[in-house]
Amino acid sequence: MNSTMRGVPTLGTRPAAGPGPGRAETREVLAGAVFDLLVVGGGILGTSVAWHAAQSGLRVAMVDAGDFAGATSSASSKLVHGGLRYLQTGAVKLVAENHHERRVLAKDVAPHLVNPLTFHLPVYRGGPHGAAKLGAGVFAYSALSAFGDGVGRLISPSRAAADNPALRTEGLKAVAVYGDHQMNDSRVAVMTVRAAVESGAVVLNHAEVTGLRFTDGRVTGAELRDRLDGTEFGVDARLVLNATGPWVDHLRRMENPGAAPGIRLSKGAHLVLKRTAPWRAAMATPVDKYRITFALPWEDHLLLGTTDEEYEGDPAEVSATDADVRQILDEAAFSVRDEQLSPDLVTYAFAGLRVLPGGPGGVESARRETVVTEGRGGMLSVAGGKWTTYRHIGRTVLRKLATLPGTARSGFTEDTVPVSQLVRRVPLPGVANPNAVAHRLLVDREPGTRLDPLTARHLATHYGALAFDIARLVHEDPALGERVHPDAPEIWAQVVYARDHEWAATADDVLRRRTTLTIRGLDTEEVRRRVEEVLAKRRS
Repeated sequence: MNSTMRGVPTLGTRPAAGPGPGRAETREVLAGAVFDLLVVGGGILGTSVAWHAAQSGLRVAMVDAGDFAGATSSASSKLVHGGLRYLQTGAVKLVAENHHERRVLAKDVAPHLVNPLTFHLPVYRGGPHGAAKLGAGVFAYSALSAFGDGVGRLISPSRAAADNPALRTEGLKAVAVYGDHQMNDSRVAVMTVRAAVESGAVVLNHAEVTGLRFTDGRVTGAELRDRLDGTEFGVDARLVLNATGPWVDHLRRMENPGAAPGIRLSKGAHLVLKRTAPWRAAMATPVDKYRITFALPWEDHLLLGTTDEEYEGDPAEVSATDADVRQILDEAAFSVRDEQLSPDLVTYAFAGLRVLPGGPGGVESARRETVVTEGRGGMLSVAGGKWTTYRHIGRTVLRKLATLPGTARSGFTEDTVPVSQLVRRVPLPGVANPNAVAHRLLVDREPGTRLDPLTARHLATHYGALAFDIARLVHEDPALGERVHPDAPEIWAQVVYARDHEWAATADDVLRRRTTLTIRGLDTEEVRRRVEEVLAKRRS
């Protein structure tokens, strides 16, 4: 056993100062009150609506059958972007709105979690688009963001190859350059849940809806079962919002067994690989007239994707298949050299489901929009959306609550849901300059509690100012400063912090979503066993 593991058995014996309520206490709060709004689903949509509803003064509860962002919302391309390809369809207003939200996230709401990223769009001989067209496209794209990320332009193949030595240069005519942003979607989700709780929301993950409560034919709550210990309980609410993503029709049928399908699903798969060379810019390579394949530097690795194909199976069973892996690697090979694409470099493969409105045609051409509907029992169902505009979607859904005819009977009006009065740029918890946080973590350390520079940087860019809470855990128990795995920057203090302050209840919650150990391929049996030991110290 390596030295990193030797100190682990004592971990978590002294929990972080001021841990949040346990699951049993949270269940009692949920069962003992009448909430204004019960949000079912803790992904992109649910967390945003819960956050904004709590900010507006509503009494909000949010539950999820799995972990927060445990499905599609943590299986994205990790991008916060304006949507360059939307310009092809003339959606100029949409791109401008996306740019606005992107820059607000990056500057005001989450500068500690959303990072600028330069994109290279290679133009190959015989490709679907010419250099002049793409050059004009990226210039227009940057103009719609008021040139806040520089001016979109064309550069030479040699200059692009200097930034990305793995770029395939055979037949390369030029490279278009533009700016966007990226983030760790799981961390943004957790911080949004935390923001909702700080505004007064009561939340519980691993709590499955087993049925709905009705009063005079209207949905007035839900029956739930704690998936971790089997405890059954219920929640009463004046209004229930179904934000369950791929499961939205499942919950709609609990309200109305005869409800017709309202959505269809598209699967998007991704691969994570170890990098073999510096990767200073992301690449977005046209596969055909409409599709783009991404190669993104992310968490010191390379993220490739994505696919877009109709999915009709069980949403809980979605995964990246061998065919998906082959397709992603084959499409990446259009612009990435073979030595970077060896299957031996793959550390993780994952897939998520896009929720699209029902309708004719293929999923690749389906509208990417958010749809809100009201069922015959008054339950609202919301589907669609993406991370870039998730704050805007939350406000839009909240405004919709006050305007739908049926919800007025629950007491929701424009007066009781004052969306117009919400502060539009409320930051997520931990907002800070990550460079300043990393510097302080290294300079202001106590004797005997030195953090590795890579760990300090990792904490700063995943927690912002909350990283100091984790540093205090290390000061109280130096064993918590040991790395969970020698090849990753995460330390054991993060596991304790995830358990006590971030609702992590299973090894996957910690390894896949609170940290990056799974995507790095480092969630070994030994690591998982030690994490489960830490989590077991708090099960109530």
